[in-house]
Amino acid sequence: MSLTRALIIIPTYNEIDNVENIVRAVLEQEKNTPEVQLSVLIVDDNSPDGTASVVKRLQEDPIFGPERIHLLSRPGKLGLGTAYVEGFRYGLSHTFDYIFEMDADFSHDPEEIPNFLREIKLYDVVLGSRYITGANVANWPLRRLLLSYYANKYARIVTGLKVYDTTGGFKCFRREVLAAIDLNSIHSNGYAFQIEMNFRAWRKKFRIKEIPIVFVDRRAGTSKMNKSIVREAVLLVWKLKLKTISGEL
Repeated sequence: MSLTRALIIIPTYNEIDNVENIVRAVLEQEKNTPEVQLSVLIVDDNSPDGTASVVKRLQEDPIFGPERIHLLSRPGKLGLGTAYVEGFRYGLSHTFDYIFEMDADFSHDPEEIPNFLREIKLYDVVLGSRYITGANVANWPLRRLLLSYYANKYARIVTGLKVYDTTGGFKCFRREVLAAIDLNSIHSNGYAFQIEMNFRAWRKKFRIKEIPIVFVDRRAGTSKMNKSIVREAVLLVWKLKLKTISGEL
């Protein structure tokens, strides 16, 4: 019986304060997932703070090495969506069974990974949700929490997507899902990217499961969220709606 392999994709830009700790914390979860071998892929957008150099040093770790710690170095800040798309292609070409999205800043708890792997046995996509029973959001200002909550509600109403947390970035895909989605057609970033990936998987009738997570605001570094990211998401949901009506999706 072949070993089941999972790849955790973590995009980075100026995450030198977090990257070593998050890589080690993810790989340490393998003790709780004996049936699945874990690997990490850092997709770094030429971070000026030297994030990639830390990853290269970690690749020399005698326990994990470059077989378990992977690095894609990109020439500049190209955006979250393209980072994940490149990571998806990497995961597919290296025959990983499960492929995760995860943030570098510990807002997503690595200890949740075994819960995702338990559910992905029964579903095609597992989403870490901040807005279902049992979930929690810590350290966010009320204004940002309300913005996120109502943005998700807006996306559900416009698109019909049956997901409570459409913009969350902690999720796990079976490789078959990513192979079935036309990755070349995805050009969105940020919140919009998360909505689009969920929507495309849902339209292809893959089985989606939301599980509650505790989302904690970043430990170190600065948030990448800005007004243009919100604006893109607001416009994207209508584009998806129109593509559905026209039969493109």
